[in-house]
Amino acid sequence: MKMSMYQAAVPPSIRSLTNLAAILEKAVAHCEANKIDPAVLVNARLFPNMFPLSRQVQIATDVAKGGAARLAGQDPPAYEDKESTFPELIARVHKTIEFLKSFRAEQLDGTEEKAITLKMRNGERHFQGLPYVQSFVLPNVYFHVTTAYNILRHNGVEIGKQDFLGAD
Repeated sequence: MKMSMYQAAVPPSIRSLTNLAAILEKAVAHCEANKIDPAVLVNARLFPNMFPLSRQVQIATDVAKGGAARLAGQDPPAYEDKESTFPELIARVHKTIEFLKSFRAEQLDGTEEKAITLKMRNGERHFQGLPYVQSFVLPNVYFHVTTAYNILRHNGVEIGKQDFLGAD
């Protein structure tokens, strides 16, 4: 059976981002219930040399939208990375989900061997389509969503594994 690149890339990204939005909503409720300044959590880090929650959300959305766009032969939309509140972060996640929902299977299917070049801070990285999804896009989305989850959990937001996994 041939793999659908659309199925491999888009639905898992949408699911992770949908769950991330729900986790961020729980963080808002946690801040309200406990009279915590939301900026404390938005700027929280797991370790001093790690990115804060806001940047984790930005990277997760950037990788997800970039993955689908590049496979479809499009330039990913640029976001300004200026989100500093939970409503702004949640809106960014929803905007990315809507962008991902705009793709159709025929735009991505058949791109298993498509050449993908990413310009990174330390040079270029070259991939073929399927390894790009399997070894770069999805692991990065999962890493940054997991890190956002961990920052919130570490700071007392009552979330658990089911919040990360989402409902079926």
